[in-house]
Amino acid sequence: MSEDETLFERIIAGEIPADVVYSDETTFAFRDIRPQARVHVLVVPKKRYRNLAELAAADPSLLSDVVATARKVAELEGILSSGYRVVFNTDGDAGQTVFHVHAHVLGGEPLGFFGAHEG
Repeated sequence: MSEDETLFERIIAGEIPADVVYSDETTFAFRDIRPQARVHVLVVPKKRYRNLAELAAADPSLLSDVVATARKVAELEGILSSGYRVVFNTDGDAGQTVFHVHAHVLGGEPLGFFGAHEG
């Protein structure tokens, strides 16, 4: 993997196996290898942007595609009506570890509150 290539780009290219949930022209969705809920799927734009802020500034239409795919994943996983969470971690303090923007789609169980501080 080159210095500029991310793990997600290798997954999208099929170089690294993944449990694929959904793919279309602009997005790719696959199960997280360390799930934080019964359903935990990552939605990645096929075109790389470093984080949510960069994607929103450069390509709002692609951001819309990512969100639409998150909804599609919820439908495919049977959690559309029970509820699901979509999380974007942006940069290190938020917990982003792969610098290719991605949405976490979580659900399939009550998720409760999140974050470092409650209340």
